[in-house]
Amino acid sequence: MPIALLALALSAFGIGTTEFVIMGLLPDVADDLDVGITSAGLLVTGYALGVVVGAPVLTAALGRLPRKKTILILSGVFLAGNLLCAVAPSYGVLMAARFITACAHGAFFGIASVVATGLVTKDKQASAIAMVFTGSTVANVLGVPLGTFLGQHLGWRSTFWAVTAIALVATLGIAALVPDIRQDAPPSFRAEMRVLKRRQVLLALLVTVFGYGGVFTLFTYITPLLTDVTGFAESTVSWLLVLFGTGLFIGNLVAGKAADRRLMPTVYVVLLALSAVLFAFGTASHDKTAAAVCVLLLGATAFGTVPPLQMRILAKAGDAPAVASAFNISAFNVANAGGSFIGGRVIDAGHSLSTLGPVAAVISLTGLAIAAYSGRLDTHGRPGDRDITARPGTDAEGTSEDTVPSPAEA
Repeated sequence: MPIALLALALSAFGIGTTEFVIMGLLPDVADDLDVGITSAGLLVTGYALGVVVGAPVLTAALGRLPRKKTILILSGVFLAGNLLCAVAPSYGVLMAARFITACAHGAFFGIASVVATGLVTKDKQASAIAMVFTGSTVANVLGVPLGTFLGQHLGWRSTFWAVTAIALVATLGIAALVPDIRQDAPPSFRAEMRVLKRRQVLLALLVTVFGYGGVFTLFTYITPLLTDVTGFAESTVSWLLVLFGTGLFIGNLVAGKAADRRLMPTVYVVLLALSAVLFAFGTASHDKTAAAVCVLLLGATAFGTVPPLQMRILAKAGDAPAVASAFNISAFNVANAGGSFIGGRVIDAGHSLSTLGPVAAVISLTGLAIAAYSGRLDTHGRPGDRDITARPGTDAEGTSEDTVPSPAEA
């Protein structure tokens, strides 16, 4: 893999850290800025909304610029946003800074996915995307725990100063290592947004929303599940979350390599495995060993969806890959918010925490069903439903259109 991917991965590490580390710092932020813990929690919601809104809008707005220049601008916005977080004098300024940072977050991952595929040969494109997202998985394993530790001992602002330093190094690395990638004359904003009229693009987005939505239906409430149902001590949950992060790292890389060989079969297998793990939580949550194994497998299958789903949207985007990729990043965040909402409604309805797993499995299985329908269109649908960039007679993986396997065959 080109060394330029490491610079992109370092940016992804900083972005992943700043997104999730706030959860461990909420009490410190609330006390320092004199707001309630609920108001502090809205900093998480505000960030998610920034990703959903900013990803497609900012990507389309910068679409006529060269890819490298766009990445550098987004890295600069991310750097400035974290710097503003570190010096924010009030809750309102911190919220605005988080929103600005999140806008760069979504657009960065969308553009970085396109840039990564342009740095390697066609048979390694999914692995290149996985390499970029590895930075985000490492953030969950190392960045968030270390950032929380730093913030709790030196003040929450110190964490954002550290992320600002990481963003600076990453921006310099991108400037030095990422080459100027030749691209055709970029389409207009209106032409970019027309990508949403393509049926396969919409189906790919729905696969992401439902397939990944099952993850956060359960994971949002993983701490009370592991303490109240499984019986782990609160101090142990932190180590179990490191186990989850390790699973993220493994699943991301393995699925990336698999998607390079067979894209749609990888989508089918990962979503089916994710659904099985979520369903197993219903029983496994009553046993400590089984629950720990499921936490690891949940991480592996959850992030195993990312490289193949990003590749799927790129394969169907035609001449608007950046905007389509950014919309998919938004779709992941819609999945996060929607899954959390559904999980909360299940609990509010009086159901036990152990029922979250089966409910989440049904949501991810819905994503699998949509993926199966989309895959069938590759073979039997209209010509416009097929991979626009593929060679005649082949699908996105270079295989015969008549041999795209079903989920059962996969």
